[in-house]
Amino acid sequence: MHRFGYALTIGIGLGFGFAGVGIAGERVTLQVLNTTDLHMNLKDYDYYVDKPDASIGLTRVASLIRAARAENPNTVLVDNGDLIQGTPMGDWVARERGVPADLPHPAMAALNLLGYDAAVLGNHEFNYGLDFLGQTYAGARFPVLAGNVFKVDGDQDPSNDKPLYPAYTILTRTVKDAEGMPHELRIGVLGLLTPQIMVWDRDKLEGRVTTRDIVDTARDVVPQIKAAGADVVIALSHAGISPLPREGGEEQASAYLTEIDGIDAVVTGHSHRIFPSAEFEGFPGADLATGTVNGKPLIMAGQFGSHLGVMKLVLERTGDRWSVVDAKAEARPVQERKDGRTVSAADADPEVSALLADAHRGTLDYVRRPVGRTTGPIHSFFAFLGDSPAVELVAEAQRAYVEKALQGTPHAGLPILSSVAPFKSGGRPGVDYYTDIATGEIAIRNVADLYVYPNQLAAVRLTGAQVREWLEMSSRALNVLDPTSAEPQMLINRRTPSYNFDIIDGVTYTIDLTQPYRYGREGLEHPDAHRIVDLRYLGKPVEDDQEFIVVTNNYRANGGGGFPGLDGSTVVYQSPDTVQQAIIDHIRSKGVVEPSTDGTFRLAPVKAPVTVLYDTNPKATALADALPGVTYHGPGEEGYALFRIDLSGTAQ
Repeated sequence: MHRFGYALTIGIGLGFGFAGVGIAGERVTLQVLNTTDLHMNLKDYDYYVDKPDASIGLTRVASLIRAARAENPNTVLVDNGDLIQGTPMGDWVARERGVPADLPHPAMAALNLLGYDAAVLGNHEFNYGLDFLGQTYAGARFPVLAGNVFKVDGDQDPSNDKPLYPAYTILTRTVKDAEGMPHELRIGVLGLLTPQIMVWDRDKLEGRVTTRDIVDTARDVVPQIKAAGADVVIALSHAGISPLPREGGEEQASAYLTEIDGIDAVVTGHSHRIFPSAEFEGFPGADLATGTVNGKPLIMAGQFGSHLGVMKLVLERTGDRWSVVDAKAEARPVQERKDGRTVSAADADPEVSALLADAHRGTLDYVRRPVGRTTGPIHSFFAFLGDSPAVELVAEAQRAYVEKALQGTPHAGLPILSSVAPFKSGGRPGVDYYTDIATGEIAIRNVADLYVYPNQLAAVRLTGAQVREWLEMSSRALNVLDPTSAEPQMLINRRTPSYNFDIIDGVTYTIDLTQPYRYGREGLEHPDAHRIVDLRYLGKPVEDDQEFIVVTNNYRANGGGGFPGLDGSTVVYQSPDTVQQAIIDHIRSKGVVEPSTDGTFRLAPVKAPVTVLYDTNPKATALADALPGVTYHGPGEEGYALFRIDLSGTAQ
């Protein structure tokens, strides 16, 4: 195992077939391998359904890493963040096992074993707080970077704030060219992450750290990296990419880094997408054949260990200077489609699997622990059509918790509403990404299935007008329907993540899908549009100045998602407990859950004959008969089932 700061002699690694590149003694091919957004999917296992999953996991990616190193030993390996949160294993470590000094976090142990050379923090690294973050990454045997996150020193002068982790490191490596001749190469690695952590985890970070813009920080730091002797500079940016012109402070800022002189390659992530891929067709400056943006290699390697990012940089030396003369980037999947069927492209690595065995057993014991029973199934297959038992159960738990917490406060006695999103509702994570709890025992793994994030409960005090605007923005998860079109129209707008489809329980309302979106990407877009109609509380129309307490999570209450009226200023309570813990306590107090819904929202009838299709998991076929106006239509793409939704208003 190597440590940073030591020269590492690695072997010949040319002959990759780059067009127009001749092999010369003064040329080497540097391979940059990367993972991103692993979200504690270390094992190839789905803890929510309690069975193996060959499509995910660092154990599978590890086999691709070893194969790529065998192709070209001139290799560095980096992680691009969002590593330590996301599965019940992450929760088990944070809540129960802990990270004592003599027992490294399983994620650090795995990355150490595989010989990672550097890592940048992601936004989810901050979910468990700075103390846990520090304990976790203290076990890393590689540089940890976070160049645009700074400690607050209290002197009111941000210019002298020290970084939480270094902005960059320089890896000195001995590489060999095609003739077997060694060359010393100094590889600068810059690490940056989305500055929105100050919104999403404000309660844990405010007064302790601050953030700065990704691009501005890079412009300041890259000259320092070059001055320190870097021959090549690789930016690790835990942020997605946007086709929009830069304005500053963006969450998705990685593509702008390709425009900075001195940066030779960019590793991205955060948005759980794959670049290069067909979904980025037409992206400004992109060449999907080579995996470049503005002529520089850029890679985004999916999520949960679905892919290994591979970048190959052909470096040529002129005098004492190395320069990139050709490059290519690709995302290699652990599972792929061949001849119409899914096949594995990587077996689980036995060494990494053995290392994780104890953590895996501990997690299984944790998630299988019973907390109660349910008299019927709880699922999210039809969560976009109206209330679902899954959303209702979480809403009940949140309301019960905050109602007790607000007793004796100035807010007691106000109506308490509860906002919940159907987190697991298909979309980009795939056809199996749904809550599906069978009748019988409810275990902790089922609670994590209901609510996948370690968010803390928060409550905001809002007016009726603000509640209506919240719902208007939430309705972007449903497409605008054209009543004049005879073509089939999809109900769900998959461009909006399901976690942004907030359903506010405690009021009733109707969504008119023929109306345009009131809110767009940049805020209020159609001021005269109103998709939310007939908003009522206890059967009476909600008045604009009527006051409510709305229970949500710390992410949303502090401004996550950019919802109107939610910027942290309306927060009146934040719990020390997670939403998951509130759900566990609620189920334990009940003992037996009887799944139910209370008709929180409905879709307004459309007078014209339209064909509206809804895509969901095929398991929903057996449940559709119980839903008025829902009929099976046929198979959809990527394994989904399509259902026709009758919006005529006559369905019984």
